[in-house]
Amino acid sequence: MFKIKNLFFLTVFIVGCDPSSNTQKKDIDLSGISSYDYTLDKTTQKLLEKQVDDVLNPKNLDKWMKHMSSKPHHGGSPWSKQNAEYATNLFESWGFEAYIDTFRVLLPYPKIRKLDLISPKRVSLKLQEPPVKGDESTFIKKDLLPPYNAFSADGNVTAELVFVNYGIPADYVELERMGIDVKGKIVLAKYGGSWRGIKPKVAYEKGAIGCIMYSDPKDDGYFQGDVYPEGPYRNEFGVQRGSVLDMPLYPGDPLTPGYGSRGDVDRLTIEEAPTIMKIPVLPISYSDALPLLESLGGPIAPSSWRGGLPLTYHIGPGPAKVNLQLEFDWQLRTVYNPVGKLTGSKYPDEWIMRGNHHDGWAASAADPISGMVSLMEEARGIGTLLKTGWRPKRTLLYAGWDIEEPGLLGSTEWVEYYKKDIQDKMVVYINTDGTGVGFLGVGGSHALEKLVNEVSSEVMDPIHNVSLQERNRARLRTSNNPDSERSDLRIYPLGAGSDYTAFVHHAGISSLNLGFGGESGGGAYHSLYDTYDHYKRFSDGDFTYGSPWRK
Repeated sequence: MFKIKNLFFLTVFIVGCDPSSNTQKKDIDLSGISSYDYTLDKTTQKLLEKQVDDVLNPKNLDKWMKHMSSKPHHGGSPWSKQNAEYATNLFESWGFEAYIDTFRVLLPYPKIRKLDLISPKRVSLKLQEPPVKGDESTFIKKDLLPPYNAFSADGNVTAELVFVNYGIPADYVELERMGIDVKGKIVLAKYGGSWRGIKPKVAYEKGAIGCIMYSDPKDDGYFQGDVYPEGPYRNEFGVQRGSVLDMPLYPGDPLTPGYGSRGDVDRLTIEEAPTIMKIPVLPISYSDALPLLESLGGPIAPSSWRGGLPLTYHIGPGPAKVNLQLEFDWQLRTVYNPVGKLTGSKYPDEWIMRGNHHDGWAASAADPISGMVSLMEEARGIGTLLKTGWRPKRTLLYAGWDIEEPGLLGSTEWVEYYKKDIQDKMVVYINTDGTGVGFLGVGGSHALEKLVNEVSSEVMDPIHNVSLQERNRARLRTSNNPDSERSDLRIYPLGAGSDYTAFVHHAGISSLNLGFGGESGGGAYHSLYDTYDHYKRFSDGDFTYGSPWRK
């Protein structure tokens, strides 16, 4: 995610300020923002930055991360609610009007997860992530959900197994070329190559009756480096949880498309909801995938399909046959979105919003708590300016979205419920998620490209003593990318991968998604092992990139 100093810089630029000594020169048009000529004179801008610089402390991020990631905090869990209350109380203590916005959404938890190899030998797979000695977070079992894919279908299916590489459309073209049909089969796909929900969706369209996904060690395990706890990469038991909701169709509560899930809103039945996956889907570790792959016969997989396990990769079908049994509780659960609000002194009906989700899958320190605590420290810094008499000219909103991981439910329901106000009043939405170490990545509405380039050209990388923009330019040059010679570097278009989705695609709000990454390898993503200890040892442990201010 974007360092908070940069975000504060962006936010103050857009919000506008109202200190008694300042006269705003002109209102802004986001399509042509230019530094310093639309909010503050340069001297006042630098003074405000220094005031915040003097009070912000990366130790706060460390303290808050340790607390908020100390227990499992998946959506609907007691600790997720507690974290929402924790953030709300802090927002209020910093001078914000603070409250929790709630919704009731469909959020099924797993009741039965069973996967057995039944031919050519019988093996009951473990489907568990054992704790790691020295990492206390991995020993906490209370309220911990096991590895699963959110919004998988229920099912009890038995069939021959077919290995489909990454399970993307191009892989099925290759299977068809080889004369292999997955109709009536259960497919085994590697994570990677696409968003995970594509894999079971395409498998279903091709006639498969079940889908199993695993993380191959060639992609994020021992093939890449030492595995946890010796190194950052995925160990043999690590499982990538995640949603398989058909979010390209629509994100949010599957039962209330287009409407906020509150009160007596009309709901679809589960059978009517088109975004719920139609076949059972289960994620497993490469330890559990090993006996399945060992039992496959048929053609040898193309070289580009082969992973890092010590075996010859075959495609099947058979002789491996498996039984996959899944059952979920299909309950409604509560979204807890903490919101902090500062009403604008001059333009109260023009909103600037910052957001980061707070729910995870287990301890979930990197994703999302690293981003959430950075957002909180940014808000605290802005709160210190309130004590000087400063007020934002535009209304400023900070939000911690809940139940993002299963399908962007917290942010989507908020946008759907307040859509008219959002479309009438919101100027821009700025999103972050987890933060890592390395290069600045920015996606967003291209009307904001010039602003992002101006800010990134003025802010220095905390380690390499060059601007963030110049560091990105150098990276492009190493790959002979012609974009490296552009005066303004490109920002990428936004897809549907985080909480900006409903803002930009449904409400039409100019949006940004910001993050640092590319230099801290790892394989803890969405697993039990994304913990405070893992983050401290192998990611931005001293919050060099996550910290808002460099002294």
